[in-house]
Amino acid sequence: MKKQKNHPDFILSATISLLLTLGFAILASVSITVSQKIFGNSFQFLMHQIKYGYLPGLILGFLAYKINLKPLRKISLPALFTTILLMVLVFLPKIGVSIGGANRWIALGPIIIQPSELLKLTFIIYLAAWLTKHKERNKKSIQLFLPLIIILAVVCALLIKQPDISTLFTVAAITLVMYFSAGTPFWQTGLLILSGIGALAILIKTAPYRLNRFLVFLRPDAQPLGIGYQMKQALIAIGSGALIGQGLGLSVQKAGFLPEPMTDSIFAVFAEETGFVGAIILISLFLIFAWQGFKIAKQSSETFFKLMAIGITFWITFQAFINIGAMIGILPLTGIPLPLVSYGSSHLVMELIAIGLLLNISKHTKNNF
Repeated sequence: MKKQKNHPDFILSATISLLLTLGFAILASVSITVSQKIFGNSFQFLMHQIKYGYLPGLILGFLAYKINLKPLRKISLPALFTTILLMVLVFLPKIGVSIGGANRWIALGPIIIQPSELLKLTFIIYLAAWLTKHKERNKKSIQLFLPLIIILAVVCALLIKQPDISTLFTVAAITLVMYFSAGTPFWQTGLLILSGIGALAILIKTAPYRLNRFLVFLRPDAQPLGIGYQMKQALIAIGSGALIGQGLGLSVQKAGFLPEPMTDSIFAVFAEETGFVGAIILISLFLIFAWQGFKIAKQSSETFFKLMAIGITFWITFQAFINIGAMIGILPLTGIPLPLVSYGSSHLVMELIAIGLLLNISKHTKNNF
């Protein structure tokens, strides 16, 4: 006998709680040093993350857990168009905020948001709704493929213009996995892969520094004081952690040696302070998250829920794998943050909303009795 649950997945809830706890602990450790150096106030960055990241993220995540999920199908397209509009606004004077030559942010008073982080979630919801509709109506596969390519091309063009290639890479990977999971023809998935390879070749051709990142990945010792500096320092930090680490708050690399210790490189600091044991625990938590998330997708009562769960689970897991892989030297550096851990309010808020939706979906799975 099958019975639908009315409570969230306990293992997933516990895993998320542990990830948030570890993330807060290591961010506090790193940010105190950096904040004191920049502002003369040890808690400036941490308080900002609490005020604009943790608090709104937990509140909105709880609301996402409580809402009725079915209306999301109807608002998925307007939500995506609204996100695209926000991505256009980043280029407007006095509204958009440019940092380091990148136009990725919008200033709303004291709050700065990054629309490309919102895009990851709205695109997942839209894609789940779109694929579900066409599967229910049994339309020809070409009627599904062409409109998707058009919307994806618009999104990719805006991300390239910003530029935000790491988000482009993430959105493309999510699209590929969700499209394949919907049971679409394999030739279309293959065409998406070939299109992605072609786009990557063009991006490298137009901006050679992207190729340099890959070359440094292959030979990290070639430019230890240049483009290879971050990867070299990250490996030093991880190696310094040994088995049980230097102790929480006792990282040496975060004190000016390791670039971006609160964002891209935070895993390296975590491994230095907690050692191999701490690193394995953190990686294991992300693996458990992936296992439970895909399990929820498999047991979901509706196609829309299933596809949305796949998209959310893959998004969080994929970013964690890419970030950690770059820090331990098995992947090139990408600038992708470590989910639920790295500093940055926009990505944290959107990840917590997405997790709220995933826990909501877990209430609509079926148990066997």
